[in-house]
Amino acid sequence: MKNFTFTIKHKNGLHARPAGMIATTARGFESEVTVTTVSNGKTFSGKRLLSLMATGAKCGDELTVEVSGPDEETAVIAIKESFDINLGED
Repeated sequence: MKNFTFTIKHKNGLHARPAGMIATTARGFESEVTVTTVSNGKTFSGKRLLSLMATGAKCGDELTVEVSGPDEETAVIAIKESFDINLGED
């Protein structure tokens, strides 16, 4: 299992467009992807748009992303990059 913690930097938080891009990236891998909100410990699927939006993550919130499976090494790099591109600075 590989994981990373990401702080939302985008002023609009985790909304539809970035959630869709992240989910699309995650679905490209066989590994399981889970996203956990650090503040309340709730866990969501990283491969589903609506699940990611259900996190309600806003600017400044932290998420822990866990990737587990046969292609986790490659997947965690791509998913972290997707978070950086879609939820980094405006």
